[in-house]
Amino acid sequence: MRMATPMRGMLAALFSISALTGAAAHADTYPSKPITLVVGYPAGGSVDLTARILSEELSSRLGKSIIVENAGGAGGTIGAQRVARSTADGYTLLLGSTNEMVIAGMINQAVRYDGQKDFTPIGIIASQPMLLAASKKSGINSAAHYLKSLKSSEANHYSFGSSGVGTALHLAGEMVNEATGTSSLHVPYRGVAPLVSDLISGQLDLAYLVLSSGLPQVKAGAIVPLGITEKQRSQAAPDIPALAETPGFEKVDINVWFALYGPANLPEPVLSKLRSALDESLQSATLRDRLSASGATLYKPGLDPVAFQGQEVDKYARLVKLANIQPE
Repeated sequence: MRMATPMRGMLAALFSISALTGAAAHADTYPSKPITLVVGYPAGGSVDLTARILSEELSSRLGKSIIVENAGGAGGTIGAQRVARSTADGYTLLLGSTNEMVIAGMINQAVRYDGQKDFTPIGIIASQPMLLAASKKSGINSAAHYLKSLKSSEANHYSFGSSGVGTALHLAGEMVNEATGTSSLHVPYRGVAPLVSDLISGQLDLAYLVLSSGLPQVKAGAIVPLGITEKQRSQAAPDIPALAETPGFEKVDINVWFALYGPANLPEPVLSKLRSALDESLQSATLRDRLSASGATLYKPGLDPVAFQGQEVDKYARLVKLANIQPE
């Protein structure tokens, strides 16, 4: 039997009220159980360290424990995909970074998520510069010396290593090539450990490393720091100049950043609570000091994460095209 129009309207109104009441109730009780914070990399790296420092601050503000879970593999994309497919209830979050949230989908056809459409950005946390370092056997002692050598009669005989094709480290090298009008050859490695090993032994002339990965080797005198890739010097290593301080490198400004995400369509009340907790955490002196010690710099609370990520997509799309990286 067909239902009368007024009755259908009444039921629709009641359903809407019920949905709103349910959402409000969910916001009032959230979180009511532990939250899982997924990291798409093994324990011990810069993304994992950021997640563990942040989890303590968020936990104290949300009143529930936050469990950091490492789901490493495929350049962070396995962990990201897991969160993209999870229930949008605020109990499964991602500590994402530049590689899996922006670059991976541009160069890898196997990535089955969209870094912008399949996640709810909660907030940008911090960034860390990359370090251009030279082997002691290369004879290069500064960024100026490197550029002069490249433009000499022996031009373009240097190579630089990164942790893989299409990583932020690789694209930092391509940005330097563009900025200086040179063409050092890229040598991709399967991870940071063999990259550092070959740099120290002199099998490789130069390498780009996340600052936290390269700094211990710099302090040990095993490699030569030429400069960091952000415009400003890092508080964690104030004696290492920014590459942009050297004539010829002025346009170099690139980093690795970390951000907090939920799956797409995270309920607004839950998103509001998470953003509030994150903003409070970013104002914590303890958080700032611990991340600064690792080489990271905090972003100011309130930065629009959607606009920020859109700008990063544009920047890296240009660099991927410049490097002529074809999706595989």
